[in-house]
Amino acid sequence: MDPTQVKAEPADSRPTGAAGPDAAGPDAAGPGPRPRVGVWLVGARGSVATTVVTGASAMRARLVPPVGMAGETAEFAGAGLPSLDDLVFGGHDVASTPLPKRAAELAQAGVVPAHLVSLVEDELAAADAEIRDGAGGPLREHEDQATAARRLADDISSFRDRHELRRVVVVNVSSTEPRFAAGPEHQDPAVLGRALRGGRDVLPASSLYAYAAILAGCPFVDFTPSTGMRLPALGLLAQERALPYAGSDGKTGETLLRSALAPMFTGRALRVLAWSGTNLLGGGDGATLADPLAAASKTTSKGQGLRGMLGHRTDGDTRIDYVPALGDWKTAWDHVLFEGFLGVRMTMQVTWQGCDSALAAPLVLDLARFTARAHEAGCSGPLGALGYYFKDPLGTTEHRLPEQYRILQDWACALGRPAGAA
Repeated sequence: MDPTQVKAEPADSRPTGAAGPDAAGPDAAGPGPRPRVGVWLVGARGSVATTVVTGASAMRARLVPPVGMAGETAEFAGAGLPSLDDLVFGGHDVASTPLPKRAAELAQAGVVPAHLVSLVEDELAAADAEIRDGAGGPLREHEDQATAARRLADDISSFRDRHELRRVVVVNVSSTEPRFAAGPEHQDPAVLGRALRGGRDVLPASSLYAYAAILAGCPFVDFTPSTGMRLPALGLLAQERALPYAGSDGKTGETLLRSALAPMFTGRALRVLAWSGTNLLGGGDGATLADPLAAASKTTSKGQGLRGMLGHRTDGDTRIDYVPALGDWKTAWDHVLFEGFLGVRMTMQVTWQGCDSALAAPLVLDLARFTARAHEAGCSGPLGALGYYFKDPLGTTEHRLPEQYRILQDWACALGRPAGAA
């Protein structure tokens, strides 16, 4: 069977085309309860995904407030986002440690409050029951990519059908991959399909999951700097099927700081001469980025916007060091050398210390809900308005945080307008 012919999302739950965000879409909310939305996490037993499910469950039980979630603030109240109460979680992973145990481990490390884990244990167990074998794991090591694509897509479709979900958003929160060089087979959907039918493994894992999401008729969000949807063939296929997608690489720490500070320098006409950064990471992310090839993806993503914001090149590099003892915590130190009036040189040094999963989880929840709403409204292709959440955003070249926030607000406001409203 041709993997491009896998059954897609039912017709009544897909957008009718690449309509603008001011169109309410064919299944905009009407009278009665809003339908539930699935959040399918790739890397579903990792630290970020576990924190996402723990946090969402605690907020739904009104045990904690939605701190860190811009989508829950008054500015976005009219956007029509799915409620946290409407989210259903599932996902793929190659790991086998169940979510309740992973949450307990994170609590011991201080990542999530220990008292919450027992209070939401049933919700964690329910989400864990919806996790399926990922691609390339020990149980699937001999599976070719065409077969894997069909299986992964069927897992997502089955999840949607069993829970009677209106739509499912697939979010990649798995480990960072090395940079991937696209070939001729990645330029066109038909050529890619033929390569897969021929038994060739031609996709990096992140792109295989993105492909499976498309086959299942689902929007895709890449929270990692991995290739994901960036292959031209996948972007074209998503457009053909009227699916929105967003990415890439969630902006949680040092780059968030840079995107706020760089406009300060340019707004005051101060010339930045050098901007250097050092990142100390522990945990699984740090272990992955200890591989220079994987780290290259991250450092490229982290440095993508600085030149654009400043308008010129600067001296200085960004480096990542793995410090196992830090666990899920990270420290970023930035040193900025700038030139002021009369050529006087000055410096700014900033240290950012944070918990990676606690910073990422609210962004993942916001992104899943914004993307679901975009799908509902008939948007398709890259969602540049969600660049506010990413280091290397798709669909936009804007990196300045204040401007990204304004764009997000304007877009969200348009999402909340009835079809045809001015």
